Amino acid sequence: MKYKNITFKHENGIGIITIDRPDKMNALNNETLNELNEVLDKVKKDHTHVLIITGKGGKAFVAGADIEELHEQNKQSGYEFALFGQSIFSKIENLGKPVIAAVNGYALGGGCELALACHIRIASQNAKFGQPEVKLGIIPGYGGTQRLPRIIGIAKAIEYSLTGDIIDAVTAEKLGLVNKVVDSDELMVEAKSMAGKIASFGQVAVSKILNAILLSPVLTIEEGLKREAAYFADCCGTADFVEGTEAFLNKRAPKFQNK
Repeated sequence: MKYKNITFKHENGIGIITIDRPDKMNALNNETLNELNEVLDKVKKDHTHVLIITGKGGKAFVAGADIEELHEQNKQSGYEFALFGQSIFSKIENLGKPVIAAVNGYALGGGCELALACHIRIASQNAKFGQPEVKLGIIPGYGGTQRLPRIIGIAKAIEYSLTGDIIDAVTAEKLGLVNKVVDSDELMVEAKSMAGKIASFGQVAVSKILNAILLSPVLTIEEGLKREAAYFADCCGTADFVEGTEAFLNKRAPKFQNK
């Protein structure tokens, strides 16, 4: 299916979503969010093993929400506006498949929140992150106040959210906001390389690892360890476990079947 504001393609088990509104710095309007939501529903059910999300062009990953639409909000519609964006970003976080943000250029406001909802963030050297909503008289509405402190810590999250200061790529890496910084022309090469490596493993184990780690902040250590043991047991009952261990013992590359 052809979309107006995004593109989606498959490459060897890797799905690539590109926000395609370069004339608007890839800002997220309602139509774009609806298209993203539709693609995510498809990806959850199809044979995509790893998803990459990026932005069209070199200037912006996503420069934020569409300010023209944002300007029209009131108290009631603003609540619904925030809940809608949150639901889509939570869908990314809980997709059950690894999602990599390939951040090229500006990732501000909703764009930063989109990157935060992804599991791995790779940034180009010209990437710039930030939650500058305070400068508009509002707060982050797509999960920034919740995910940013979980990733960079409460003190720094408060600092950057209250000042609206921009975080450059080098600083973002030091904060743990991004996993890796690469040259701009290497961004998608690196994202595809990492996605390909993850996609080469047994996807039952990949999904279990992802889910166990994502649940860790909301579980006690005892609950988390029990969940880990249950997932470990689930994996021991898979064909991939048999293949992986046999391949290791026989000194050959495994051929996982993702079951």
